Amino acid sequence: MKLVHRTMTGALGVVAVLVVLIIVQVDRKLGVRLTEETTQRLTTEARLVAGEWTIGVDADALANRLGIESSHRVTLVDSTGRVIGDSEFDHPELDRLQNHATRPEIVAARDSGVGAARRHSASAGNDELYVAVRTPLGFARVSLPTTSLNAIVSAARRDVAIAGLVALLVAVVLSWFFARSISQPVEELSGVARALAAGDFSQRPARAAPGEVGDLAVAVSGLAEQLSTRVDALRAEEALVRELAESLNEGVLALDARQQVVRMNETARALLGIRSVLPFGAEQLPRDRGFRDAMAAALAGETVRDVEVSLGGRILNVTARPLDQAGAVLALLDLTRLRRLETVRRDFVANVSHELKTPLTVVRGFAETLADDDPPVEARRQFAKSIAAHTRRMQRLVDDLLDLSRIESGGWVPAPQSVEMAKVIADDISAARATADRTGIALDVALDEAALIVFVDPTALRQIVGNLVENALRHTMHGSVTLRTARTGDGVTVSVSDTGCGIAAEHLPRIFERFYRVDPARSREEGGTGLGLSIVKHLVDAHGGRLHAESTLGVGTTVSAWFPDRIVLDA
Repeated sequence: MKLVHRTMTGALGVVAVLVVLIIVQVDRKLGVRLTEETTQRLTTEARLVAGEWTIGVDADALANRLGIESSHRVTLVDSTGRVIGDSEFDHPELDRLQNHATRPEIVAARDSGVGAARRHSASAGNDELYVAVRTPLGFARVSLPTTSLNAIVSAARRDVAIAGLVALLVAVVLSWFFARSISQPVEELSGVARALAAGDFSQRPARAAPGEVGDLAVAVSGLAEQLSTRVDALRAEEALVRELAESLNEGVLALDARQQVVRMNETARALLGIRSVLPFGAEQLPRDRGFRDAMAAALAGETVRDVEVSLGGRILNVTARPLDQAGAVLALLDLTRLRRLETVRRDFVANVSHELKTPLTVVRGFAETLADDDPPVEARRQFAKSIAAHTRRMQRLVDDLLDLSRIESGGWVPAPQSVEMAKVIADDISAARATADRTGIALDVALDEAALIVFVDPTALRQIVGNLVENALRHTMHGSVTLRTARTGDGVTVSVSDTGCGIAAEHLPRIFERFYRVDPARSREEGGTGLGLSIVKHLVDAHGGRLHAESTLGVGTTVSAWFPDRIVLDA
């Protein structure tokens, strides 16, 4: 069967079923709804009748009057079931009417106050809908023939049937046009698919549309058998190459013979700072001389290895290879971190050697003097004091180096808790206060009422406060050193201010570096190791906090450490 015939048959079948369902639903639902609404209306009228039926009122006359007014049959029945008033029967005929005590609507009204029933009336000779209401004098009943209700339902059924027939006719016309609009392009596509399956790739359909399932499936399957293997292999290879390139820590980019960048992984984009969509011209690549020379050599067929270039603050190792079919591939390895670590290592060794050289020289000199000569007692005592002082300096330097190494290597993890600043100050400020009293410097403490509790590792806080206060006292000749706390946002700031000599602006950004001293001679003379502020910075960073320094030459310096109320430690 052709697609046009199947489409028309299906559309007509759907419309026909819908029409039948609508007729059935209208027939059933409309009848029920009409019965319910009519019953409610008759109940209202029955209650009105019951309200006018009082003692002393002629029941038959009342039924006749209300029946005329409502155009419905009104019946009044006493409590024994005897009819004492009916709008359709005169008084002599009432005695011949049967007792209504067993009528369904009367029985229901006696039990619940209101009763309704739809049945055949022997006295009226037709089907009627009855509604009875219980009254103090008996029962008031209102009824009407069901022929009017049946007429409404029949008319509705007829109207729906006519509308359904019209819908069927419209569906025939529309489904024919719809089926033709589908079948024609499908037949055309079937022919094109057969041509493609035969190897004629010049054929192109004039328009696209859904296909004839049978013929189109056969035609396309021939094409799929020829192309699927090649396409799948190419896609698999493409995906493999792409994933391999993206998984590399090295940047990789490829250029074709026209010097167009046709492939580049995300690492290369990040190293070169390029976001252009592939392909793009090589002129968008960095213009560094070494990079350009390596690329030009590879495009000329020469392999270039291990060329170091500096691009955007990074040190890159560039390797360039030519491609067999013209073009080149460049590999970029970021050496920035490695070179920085080498520099740090060299500086560290030089700084440690320099820091140890002076005290070792002093200790050796005094020790040799004590061993070879016999100086006076006072001189020996002075030599011993100098040896002890320089030994303490070396011991302190070693301790600070061990602390810094443990923090940087992750061997120490803070265990923050709520710490009372007053206790920390009481425990750790006594030694610093002795030094301040000896040098005549006022050591003040100002704790904010809103910042008495700090969420921090207690040991780390003591080391931070001790280093900051000791550093401030070391660089203050006169005046005061003040330790403060303050509530700042969702954390607490602990700051130490002094009235010392201050720090020049060019030195301020580097004071937290290891072994960096603004005044090396003074710092060594005072016993500083050059590692205190570096340790403080690492401890504050480990808590997720921030360290900040402000200074004015000749006025003083303030170093502030901010700690959040809650921190999340790395697992």
